[in-house]
Amino acid sequence: MASGTVLAADEPVDPEVNALRASYEYGRYAEVLDRAGSRIDRGRLSDKDLAELHKLAGLSAFHLNRSEDSSRHFRALLRLEPDFNLDPFSVPPPAVAWLDGIREQMSAELELVRQERRLRVERERAENERRERERVATEEQRRRVEELSRQVMVREVEKRSYLVNFVPFGAGQFQQGRTGMGTLFAAAEGALAITSILSFFAYDSLIETRKVTVDDIHGPKDLTVSYIPTARKPQATLWKRLKWGTAGGFYAVYAAGVVDALVNHQDQVVVQTHLETPPSTPPRSTPPAANLHLYPTPGGAGVGFTLAF
Repeated sequence: MASGTVLAADEPVDPEVNALRASYEYGRYAEVLDRAGSRIDRGRLSDKDLAELHKLAGLSAFHLNRSEDSSRHFRALLRLEPDFNLDPFSVPPPAVAWLDGIREQMSAELELVRQERRLRVERERAENERRERERVATEEQRRRVEELSRQVMVREVEKRSYLVNFVPFGAGQFQQGRTGMGTLFAAAEGALAITSILSFFAYDSLIETRKVTVDDIHGPKDLTVSYIPTARKPQATLWKRLKWGTAGGFYAVYAAGVVDALVNHQDQVVVQTHLETPPSTPPRSTPPAANLHLYPTPGGAGVGFTLAF
């Protein structure tokens, strides 16, 4: 039987092709030539079956010495398969030589067919690569959409105490994250408070005490008298004014800090926002299980109770 290089072997084979192949092997060349031509004219054949029919018809015509019909079928076969070759072990050498001669006559045309086939294969490869890239991109986009659809927006909220706004030394500003203003109020109040305290002790150091005796209806009585010497009166006046002035300044700055903190106060502040993927299934908790069982004892029976959780 003649053989050659045809298209994919896993394609379905037309039943009439197998029947004509069997008829050719039995030498019914005229029948094969006539039926193969009719089947080709009806169409709807795969390239594999079409090439096989042209081969059988070409060989049958060659055996019947119908050169024109044989040449026509072999030319059609070569246009489908430019590199088709007959099997020299199953086909007479004259038939092989006849096909080779036709191939040589069609060399220029067959080269164009080969080029067109290479271009088609390249186009198909490029198209397959493009489709694969699109498939991968679509799959990646679908995966991202599914991942985003499973994610939830998580907001971390910081609760701020209202009472902290009344704490001195910029506590309210520090709670609000306004470290610059907090440092300013803390430094000003600290400086005024320290100055007021130092002035208090400096003024107190100018005071002197002594005992004096006075007459009373009950007789002489000793009293302790505190006073500031006349020579130190200017210093005492200065320290006293500084003490009360800085104390008043402290409370004024403190009040300004409280007002500023209250104006900018917010009970809740979003400190961070991010996407988070919750677990696919929540953790399963095992419900408590209670068991009551009886067991024998030397004097009768006992009852046991267990609780697992």
